[in-house]
Amino acid sequence: MTVTWEEAGWERMAAGVGRCRLPVWDCTAGLVAGEGAVLVVDAGSSPAEGARLREQAQSLTGRRVTHLALTHPHFDHVFGAAAFTGAEMFAAVGADAALTRARDREELYEDAVGNGLARDVARASADRLAAPRHLVSGEWTLDLGGGRRVLLANVGPGHTAHDLAVLVPGDPEVVFCGDLVEESGEPQAGPDAVPSQWPAALDRLLALGGEDALYVPGHGAVVDAAFVRAQRDALAARFGVSS
Repeated sequence: MTVTWEEAGWERMAAGVGRCRLPVWDCTAGLVAGEGAVLVVDAGSSPAEGARLREQAQSLTGRRVTHLALTHPHFDHVFGAAAFTGAEMFAAVGADAALTRARDREELYEDAVGNGLARDVARASADRLAAPRHLVSGEWTLDLGGGRRVLLANVGPGHTAHDLAVLVPGDPEVVFCGDLVEESGEPQAGPDAVPSQWPAALDRLLALGGEDALYVPGHGAVVDAAFVRAQRDALAARFGVSS
């Protein structure tokens, strides 16, 4: 029996493009399918969650996951990456050190435990992290086949020093924003945030997607350009950044 995207718990936003909201931290994972390749955006908060994402992606598309893009190096977005063995992994320049350096792994572990992830799961997840093979300094276009091209753009720093956005051209265009944009709560600025440059990162997101795009936040419901612009202005006011 064929399962639809909706039946599998995924929100379909355009042909071959969807996302799901993962439990506990309401973290978004994205899926983009071409004729010859499949991209998953963010990997969830544990290898088990990553494995479920990979299985769902393969079930929905009928093809194996070939590419994984990590929007930023926080545990709820990257701890599932170990489940994507064999997929080409992409992240912003600098994220490789944040995922593999012992000090940074320990910080990810502590953050995960502090947010409620079981210690044994957090330890195993942190220890299994691997460096992304492909690091994006500007823009990188992926050809997924059948005319489906996806643009990876290093739009940070902002929420972290290593923020990657994913633009899927089409009608409508879809932009996976990571935690540069949050809808289900106020954007979180941890110790690795760069508040002074966060509004400018949202300006780059808006330039990337335009007025009619669907913007997919790292947490919460899909939003429009007006929401992103309002959040940009709120962050500028919150952090004392002049327009």
